[in-house]
Amino acid sequence: MEELKDLREKIDAIDQQMVDLFKQRMEVSKEVAAYKRANGLPTLDAGRERALLGKVGEQAGEELADYTQSVYRTILAAGRSYQNACSGVPSKVYETIRKALDTTPDLFPQRATVACQGVEGAYSQIACDSIFKAPTILYFNTFEHVFKAVESGMCQYGVLPIENSTAGSVNAIYDLMTQHNFSIVRSARLKVNHNLLTKHGVKKEEIKEIFSHQQAISQCAGYLSTLKGVKVTVVENTALAAQMVAQSERRDVAALSSRFCGELYGLNLLERDVQDQDNNYTRFICISKNPEIYPGADRTSLMMTLLHKPGTLYNVLSKFYALGINLRKLESRPLPNREFEFMFYFDLECSVYAPEMERIFRDLEEESEHFRYLGTYNEVIC
Repeated sequence: MEELKDLREKIDAIDQQMVDLFKQRMEVSKEVAAYKRANGLPTLDAGRERALLGKVGEQAGEELADYTQSVYRTILAAGRSYQNACSGVPSKVYETIRKALDTTPDLFPQRATVACQGVEGAYSQIACDSIFKAPTILYFNTFEHVFKAVESGMCQYGVLPIENSTAGSVNAIYDLMTQHNFSIVRSARLKVNHNLLTKHGVKKEEIKEIFSHQQAISQCAGYLSTLKGVKVTVVENTALAAQMVAQSERRDVAALSSRFCGELYGLNLLERDVQDQDNNYTRFICISKNPEIYPGADRTSLMMTLLHKPGTLYNVLSKFYALGINLRKLESRPLPNREFEFMFYFDLECSVYAPEMERIFRDLEEESEHFRYLGTYNEVIC
């Protein structure tokens, strides 16, 4: 029986032949790219690729067909990417980024008119104050009104919660993203501590109803389960919950809200930090009408609709891996009126100046049914 060392030397020799052949294949791909460019042909020839995958699978035999086709899918994707790079056709998305880089001021604005959902004391307002030095805040009843205020130009920016470390994504925001035009210019991560707020003098055993936002209720589920016979009522946000308790004539109501809201509305902090986990963070995005990219931007957000067939999501993820781009978040949301089809949301960690960024945009524009660039920005920790 051959020694492992000898076997590895055989594999190394085969690998060298494979690399040489791959280089030859890519050289021919370059010539194909030139022909397609000269004749106005698209890079992707789906019929040709299907036929080739079928042929190599048959040539490999039943035992190795799946493995061979998997390898060739990667080779074909690399070939398409190389052809796109050789074609010299710029990425439309990256042209948008270049323009934003040229027109965005070097300093993030300190004063601006900003839309937030809720009332004074909402976590969105706290996040807004951490992003801007002296914002003028306009409050709206719903998240959709925040999007519309920015989209219409009523407000320069909007601040919206997008995910929580305990309760997960704010699905309503992702659904609204598909319906509105905007650009993410910054994000903020805010540590969230929920407190049980009551009127002064109220004891815990007197409480019959607690008001709060659904996310806060989810984040305090363990604590709430210890309160027997207490009704939990969902309201638009935690600040409104505190305001309702302060303005109510009832003494048997309480709110799950921030310490700031307790001070703002003159309520007693009956119990502090009642969230289930101490490392409870909510991430907020700051949106604008047009793209703005400020110095230090190292996170990019995208949305894509992919063809409803096996392997499409894998093809996208493999491109990030091949270019060494870290994927910070992947979220999917069902598309209305389209059965079993989803919009995918990606957060990428990569400098906007990195050369691989233009390449990934060029490839993704071809791979996706619908491709949308949401912005490049950095994140502040509050």
